[in-house]
Amino acid sequence: MKIMVAIKRVVDYAVKIRVKSDKSGVETSNVKMSMNPFCEIGLEEALRIKESGLASEVIAVSVGPSQCVDTLRTGLAMGADRAIHVEASATLYPLSVAKLLKALVDVEKPGLLILGKQAIDDDCNQTGQMVAGLLNWPQGTFASKVVLDKEKEVATVEREVDGGLETLCLDLPAVITTDLRLNQPRYATLPNIMKAKSKVIKKFTPQELNVDIKSDLEVVQVTEPPKRKAGVIVSSVDELIDQLKNEAHVI
Repeated sequence: MKIMVAIKRVVDYAVKIRVKSDKSGVETSNVKMSMNPFCEIGLEEALRIKESGLASEVIAVSVGPSQCVDTLRTGLAMGADRAIHVEASATLYPLSVAKLLKALVDVEKPGLLILGKQAIDDDCNQTGQMVAGLLNWPQGTFASKVVLDKEKEVATVEREVDGGLETLCLDLPAVITTDLRLNQPRYATLPNIMKAKSKVIKKFTPQELNVDIKSDLEVVQVTEPPKRKAGVIVSSVDELIDQLKNEAHVI
C-alpha cells in the first residue's frame, strides 16, 4: 500500500509575522520558511506506518511555487521514498489544492492520504475535508491516534473532540488529517539531508493534471491584531475592585 502525504511550505512558526504595507497579505520576502508543523506530523505518521510493515511506499507531495522543492527535500531527508511537486505560481486556496491532490491520487492510487489538519499560515482547516469529498473517501480528521489493519483494510482513528475522545473505523482508501498530539516528528539526519539533495523530484503543472486553477475567494484586507494595552498596578484591593467595576465593567 502506498501512502501519500501532502506537505505545505509556510512561514516558520518561530518567525514574527509582519503584514505588508498595502495590507494585501503577510511579508514573505527574506523570511525563513519551513514545513507546516501539522504536515510534519502527518509525514512522521506515514513513515511509522511504513516502518511497521503496513505500507510499501511514502510519497510526499506539495503544491506551490518552485521554492516548495526545498520543503519536499526536507520530507525526503526525513524518510519519504518519493516526492512530487505541482508547480503553481498563483495564489492557491483550499479547493484548488484539493482538486490538485485528487488528480495526483488518481495518478498514484495510494491506499491512504494524510494531511495536516490545517496550515499555520491561513488556518483554513478545509483541504482534507474537501479532497475527501471530491474522492468520495471516508475521512478521519484531527487524528490523535491511527491504527491500521491491513487484512481487514480498515483504519481506526482516535480523534479529540470537546467532550473527550471519539473513535472512528474507516474503510481504506481513506483521508486522515493529523492533530498535534499524534506524534513527535523526527529530525532529519545529516547523511539523509545530503542524499535528499540528489534525489529526483517529479514535477507536474495544473494543466498536465487537467485542473483549472481559479477561486471564488478574494482577500480584501489583512491587518494585525490590536496591540494589548499595558497593565496597571494597583495598590489595594479596593482600588482593584474600583478598576474592575468602573473601567473594565466586569463586575
